[in-house]
Amino acid sequence: MIKLERWSVMNFDNALRGARNPLNSWSKSDSTYDENGKFIPGEVDLDLGRRLVASGPDHRKFIRQIFVSVDITAPLYWWKEYDTYKVGTVANSCSTMHKIHSKPFERDDFSHDRMSENALSCLDTVIACLEETRLKYVETKEKAYWDDLIQLLPSSYNQMRTCTLNYENLINIYNARCNHKLAEWHVVCDWIRSLPYADYFIVPALKEWAK
Repeated sequence: MIKLERWSVMNFDNALRGARNPLNSWSKSDSTYDENGKFIPGEVDLDLGRRLVASGPDHRKFIRQIFVSVDITAPLYWWKEYDTYKVGTVANSCSTMHKIHSKPFERDDFSHDRMSENALSCLDTVIACLEETRLKYVETKEKAYWDDLIQLLPSSYNQMRTCTLNYENLINIYNARCNHKLAEWHVVCDWIRSLPYADYFIVPALKEWAK
């Protein structure tokens, strides 16, 4: 299970202006702002961006300045793989260390959408044990119970993080994970391709990877 929510894409205007810096070609820009101050990329600027992206990492530096913020809720086993992309990214997570005992454990705290009935039965047993231990910790504040919670917690436990990335990160993530066996990565890759102007700033690079 994975959810990508409350996302936004920022800084298109500054990134596209910067893309013209190497040749001092700002006068050729056809992007505008509407009456509400919203940036509207022009077709000439979009075409320039697409060609730069297709030319490779040395030419598409401007997409590192297109920023994405997104709330991702995913199991710990997925976050372990995501952490490969720490360079150029920031994440602020809900704290397992501080808040693991703050609410009762229930099945939906864990990713279980692809579990067999036997696995679900085992998970329910673990949840019952975690809840019993949580109550003991809440009552006594004994660290031994807290240690039990942390070390017993399954990797299917869901954690939410607010992540900041850029379009270059997303190209690398897509290329590395689009054929991954984890279903969560396929959801992420579908989301990446749905982002604003992905056909100009993400897909051309993916086509180059595929050659």
